[in-house]
Amino acid sequence: MTKRLRSPVVLPVDPACSVVRDGVVDIDDAGRIGYCGRQADAPALSDGDATVDLPGILLPGLINAHAHSPMVLFRGMGGDLPLLRWLREIIWPAEAKLRPEDVRAGMLLGSIEMLRRGITTSAEMYTCPEQIADAVLTTGARTVLGGPIIDLPGFDWRAMIANTERWIDTDGLRFGDGDRVELSYAAHSAYMLPQEALSLVAKSASARGALVQIHVAEAADEDAAQRAEHGSVPLLLEKTGLLEGRLLAAHAVHLSDEDIALLAAGGAGVAHCPGSNAKLASGIARLAELRAAKVRVGLGTDGPASNDDLDLWEEIQLSAMLARLATQDSTVVTAADALTMATRGGADALGRDDLGALEQGRWADIVHIDLDDPAFATGLDVPDDQLLANLVWAAGSRRVTDVWVAGDHVVSEGESTRADRAAAQAGIATTSARLRG
Repeated sequence: MTKRLRSPVVLPVDPACSVVRDGVVDIDDAGRIGYCGRQADAPALSDGDATVDLPGILLPGLINAHAHSPMVLFRGMGGDLPLLRWLREIIWPAEAKLRPEDVRAGMLLGSIEMLRRGITTSAEMYTCPEQIADAVLTTGARTVLGGPIIDLPGFDWRAMIANTERWIDTDGLRFGDGDRVELSYAAHSAYMLPQEALSLVAKSASARGALVQIHVAEAADEDAAQRAEHGSVPLLLEKTGLLEGRLLAAHAVHLSDEDIALLAAGGAGVAHCPGSNAKLASGIARLAELRAAKVRVGLGTDGPASNDDLDLWEEIQLSAMLARLATQDSTVVTAADALTMATRGGADALGRDDLGALEQGRWADIVHIDLDDPAFATGLDVPDDQLLANLVWAAGSRRVTDVWVAGDHVVSEGESTRADRAAAQAGIATTSARLRG
């Protein structure tokens, strides 16, 4: 059977960020897109096929390219501290008290929050990854997931690499209905791992075709030792072989021209997190230069304790605003550019060609935007660039009403169809109080 979603406007997020008027999106029985385009050009439906009329805008599910979503447990804690003090004085001591069930509870609520904002995929780096996978499979979202590999007292980075290897070798790189979970290597950072560990991660991940997620050059002072010894973190990544495989560099704020060229040559992705970078005063990433060099850039929220929400529409706006400020050029990142980074760009950064756009064969991860909002008071009969501007600059996530992942209707009228949001919220306050104590 085919399910057809019909809407006055469809945004496939093709490379040109086209606006399709009177469009339809067909979902096949495998949960993939069979057709996306004008209704007038659509294939005929068969008996038993269903059509759903939606009054607004359809677009691909957003991709949160870097998150630590279980940190909803720590939202608002230490919010006025710089990055390294925030981590050492607030976050790491609280995380030492975490129980596996705490991580699941945090991820469950974080996943619900993201789905309600139209985020269908998140790249997660956090402890107890099995609990995260279970929570995501419960809500029906999608994740690219890795348990952190880190060198701290009480942590064995060799065992962490071995655990990732065993999980991938047992369950496969992707699993769950609709390939909802993809496993990755989550090497925390060059400043939290020895060079030997980075080399071993590169070799192990390459052998399995797996993505490596790693924090890169987030704060100016975090990697002084690595810069002194190797020249820069990207140069160290090249030396250890990490740029030869699938790599997602989170933040990537403090980069030289040479660093950007290295990332581009290696085909690395960058998860740009403008909200977190601004809140922690980490700096403004060189987005214009990254895009000019053809680096694959997606957008990330980072953790909800450093942002402090999981709303990628804010990152869409901030990415464009901060790039315009940094370059003094109001045209350097357009509304279409910013929306593309949050969808197709995020998929490219993760090395996924089955997400991020409404194209035949990709997973049917779809968001519906309702028009009952002042942002759309001028209606849909406006020029394409004005329509995109109203969506990006004015509407944001307020009017996300329905979300599908792999063709499954996981958000209806703004609420999860698979998990009880009120119940998920209720347990967080008690747990958070224990972790603060």
